[in-house]
Amino acid sequence: MQETNDSRYAKCNVICDAVRYINDATYAILPKDVAHNLGELEKNFWGGVRWLVDKQLKWIEERLDSSDRLREEWERTRTRPEASGGGGI
Repeated sequence: MQETNDSRYAKCNVICDAVRYINDATYAILPKDVAHNLGELEKNFWGGVRWLVDKQLKWIEERLDSSDRLREEWERTRTRPEASGGGGI
């Protein structure tokens, strides 16, 4: 059975509805062109944040790859003297 109230405010719990309504009202109190310009500014800001986060994630992946190579190198140098049969005293 289809819900009779298709309002987007009826889809979530009370807290989500209240936050969504406040966000909508924040834009609604502004003139239309100002609201759209502010929205574009926010989208650009969050796009920049996303770019920084993506960059940071890339750096983390690079550091993990480098650390794996370094760990393997350390492991090889640590086991190399034992493997060569060491001519002790």
